[in-house]
Amino acid sequence: MRSGADYRQSLHNGRNIWVMGEGQVADMAAHSATGAVVEEYVQWYDRHADPAWADRLLAPDGTPQSAVLPRSAADLRGMGRSFAATTFQNAGNITHTPAYGSLIALGLETTVRAYGRFPADIAQAAAYRDEIVVSGRFLTFCAGHPTIGSRLKPDPADRQALRLVRETEAGLIVTGKIGMHTSPAYAEDIFVGAGTGLEIDGHRATLVVPVNAPGVTVVCRKPAAREANPFAAPWSSRFDELDGQLWLDEVFVPHERVFRLDANIDPIARWLFWHQLICWLSKAEFALGLALACADAMGLRQHPQTVDLLMDIVTAVQTARSCVTAAELDPQFTPEGYCYPNHNHIAAGSIAMLKARQSITETLRVLPGSSLVVAPTDTDLADPTMAAGLAESFGGGGYTALQRAALLQATWDHASSALDGRESAFELHANGGIPVWRGRLRRSFTDYDTLANAVLGMLSVPMPTVDFSAMREAPVAPRRPVTPGG
Repeated sequence: MRSGADYRQSLHNGRNIWVMGEGQVADMAAHSATGAVVEEYVQWYDRHADPAWADRLLAPDGTPQSAVLPRSAADLRGMGRSFAATTFQNAGNITHTPAYGSLIALGLETTVRAYGRFPADIAQAAAYRDEIVVSGRFLTFCAGHPTIGSRLKPDPADRQALRLVRETEAGLIVTGKIGMHTSPAYAEDIFVGAGTGLEIDGHRATLVVPVNAPGVTVVCRKPAAREANPFAAPWSSRFDELDGQLWLDEVFVPHERVFRLDANIDPIARWLFWHQLICWLSKAEFALGLALACADAMGLRQHPQTVDLLMDIVTAVQTARSCVTAAELDPQFTPEGYCYPNHNHIAAGSIAMLKARQSITETLRVLPGSSLVVAPTDTDLADPTMAAGLAESFGGGGYTALQRAALLQATWDHASSALDGRESAFELHANGGIPVWRGRLRRSFTDYDTLANAVLGMLSVPMPTVDFSAMREAPVAPRRPVTPGG
């Protein structure tokens, strides 16, 4: 595994990054909008060389868990524990790590193998995955869907994200704009999925594009508003991934980074949905930890209504934990023998988390009471004209005013900050939200006929055989179709 310093240095590679409201970013590691997250990624790399983290981040043979080729439920369990350990450190806010990139590369390789029509593509996908594992290169993911401007063009033929300018002996030259995805500014490569509509000889083309390739511009959303004082913004000052768009202006993509598939990108994402659910679970576990700490700090551990609120969060957390465990212990397998988490359990856990997300946040806002709103900062407590009064107002019960204020500010930042609002909006939309997750579960669940016919067979009257294949095989509804004038 590369060092964090090596990753930091890799960002000085001629990339063109634009942050809304901030302009062009000349130095990712130094800019106020990006520097803190760069350091979080630096720590992610460096933890792999820290003996204190070895039992969680390294397999028994010393391989980083993110690089394991999973062949068993035990492999998945080890990988899942490593993902959970690192994502809890950022309260579930940094969802796309280099571990995520390894899973993208594995999903790409297995999907190209399953398509099976182009041996050269298979060899190149396997070689690329090996490169990601050996180098630690940071790869992120976008499905490839067009921006709103493209989707509203009058001619349907112009509504796709990318178009082929020309093909050369060495590769493709493409132009277009791709909609929002996560962490593009911090990555080194971006996998661009089949949603672009780009085709080669009747096959959907997926691409891997270096962030610093000539003609590439990454356009990130504005940073989440936050307090300048890190004491009042312990999470939002550090964990802003800056989702963004990818603009390509006659960008050259060599043939070895072009992979032909069908239009279904889900097989590529088969491990990504698991990683995403673990991140959502980390967010909920972190909220539960804050809620428990607040119950103690506010003297509410024995308060029945507070205990009920805590149990509601515990129920949501344990539901997701059970789904993750079930997905890992009841895996599915690719034709080449790699195992991946069972999508029935991942879909159920994802729906449960999306439903619980808002109620968990509301509970975390309600539980500390009005003190959450008026909590002082460290500078207020250090002011000699205010210190004594604030100590009297916020100290006591085993906590100093500074300790209680730090907890309250952390709770506010987790549940009421602009970063939390952005996270909530994105998570409810991510992967199509609950409607698309219902569609995924509908297609992956296999027991419709077994259960219905078992019940019908127990009745005293001969019954017809039920066949739910049409329901199961129906395509997932498209994500909010946009039409000009609509």
